[in-house]
Amino acid sequence: MTTAIVTTKGQIVIPSKIRRRLNIKKGTKLYIEERGDELILKVVTPAYFEKISGVLQTKGRLSKALIEERAKDKEKGA
Repeated sequence: MTTAIVTTKGQIVIPSKIRRRLNIKKGTKLYIEERGDELILKVVTPAYFEKISGVLQTKGRLSKALIEERAKDKEKGA
């Protein structure tokens, strides 16, 4: 089991082994889901948007817009 400590600012550090395995780098966005007394972190990727694209009944338009916005954010950071 891997653990992390919450700072006074509410931040945690994701261990490097996990960051490398999931390709989490500076600026990577994470979706945080609360399930009872658990927190679920999911890396926000194009595949993630495809998976949830039917939830909002936008026929994929919202997903496409979010993916394009993510690409622009990446270009700015490069």
